[in-house]
Amino acid sequence: MNRTIYMDNNATTRVAPEVVEVMQPYFSEFYGNPSSMHTFGGQVGDAIVRARAKIAHLLNADPDEIVFTSCGTESDSTAILSAIRANPAKRHIITTRVEHPAVKNLAENLHAFTGHKYRVTQLAVDSEGMLDLDEYEKAFSEDTAAVSVMWANNETGVIFPVQQMAEIAKAHGVLFHTDAVQAVGKVPIDLKKTAIDFLSLSGHKLHAPKGIGALYVRKGTPFTPFLIGGHQEKGRRGGTENTASIIALGKACELAAARMTVENTRVKHLRDKLENGLLTSIPNAIRNGHPSTRLPNTSNISFEYIEGEAILLHLNTVGICASSGSACTSGSLEPSHVMRAMGVPFTAAHGSIRFSLSIYNTEEEVDFVLEHLPPIIDKLRNMSPFWHNRHKS
Repeated sequence: MNRTIYMDNNATTRVAPEVVEVMQPYFSEFYGNPSSMHTFGGQVGDAIVRARAKIAHLLNADPDEIVFTSCGTESDSTAILSAIRANPAKRHIITTRVEHPAVKNLAENLHAFTGHKYRVTQLAVDSEGMLDLDEYEKAFSEDTAAVSVMWANNETGVIFPVQQMAEIAKAHGVLFHTDAVQAVGKVPIDLKKTAIDFLSLSGHKLHAPKGIGALYVRKGTPFTPFLIGGHQEKGRRGGTENTASIIALGKACELAAARMTVENTRVKHLRDKLENGLLTSIPNAIRNGHPSTRLPNTSNISFEYIEGEAILLHLNTVGICASSGSACTSGSLEPSHVMRAMGVPFTAAHGSIRFSLSIYNTEEEVDFVLEHLPPIIDKLRNMSPFWHNRHKS
């Protein structure tokens, strides 16, 4: 393997060179504690203020509404636990069957480890991964404490109507959280025009390093810290600030704001060329997810009668990096919970591959995948008894 074609950007992204450049001085030159009273620490604190403003600008939020965390998972847990603590007498949570494990497993654990005191409604999706807003409206009860619905699905890229769902939650007097880890930087977000109370994001999904995230908390929203310690983040998240990564996240958000048009034009063009080429050249290939209401970079395709892991291994031998679903569940031998929720047939669910592109992908790379994947699928199907049984006369 003498080249790497990286199409697994929903798992993690390359740190942008511009991001690496701005964060480096905070390891060696500006290493002071931003909470220190002296000027050496104060200049670091000022840099954090500027980074917070850049993140707020990308979301059209106020800087004071941004809380730095370690990752999207911490942001999700902080938001959901804070929401239910704001209404301790209420024990009902609404989410969906296709959430990231950071939300799905937290909700299920709240149900299991509190002796079933918490009741969880997981909204179904249709065959294209879309939600039914009528079902959502009917899910509310007097006992509903919180709603958590992802902005965009990490496996299919399907975008949910979270702005409308937040308005419905507000009408019921219920706090609304969205895991926007996959959406931030890929689709426009204007939080001043929504009723969203909490929004989670993660740096390593938009060309910042791993280990840094943020949580938007709307002004006036009841809030309880998840990490309790010092006075950092105005008492909303204890722990010395991860300065270099915070600076990096600010720069990544600045770049994302400038590149939003590229994401929705050139990257989308490459995604469509790849997807249409594979669906045209490979028989029994199925697109998973809505054809248009999805992220511009994501394509999930099932290749019937073969295993996704085998496809990925063969792709890896020619230097192509893709995924069979969420990186956080890749150790499981079970079909993706997202594919199961969408009702993808068993013969296809095991053979689903996610291609997720970024601004760094090229037309040449797409052509390379279109050249090499069809013969891989053909080879694996020739080895598959399921394929041969299907084609027996």
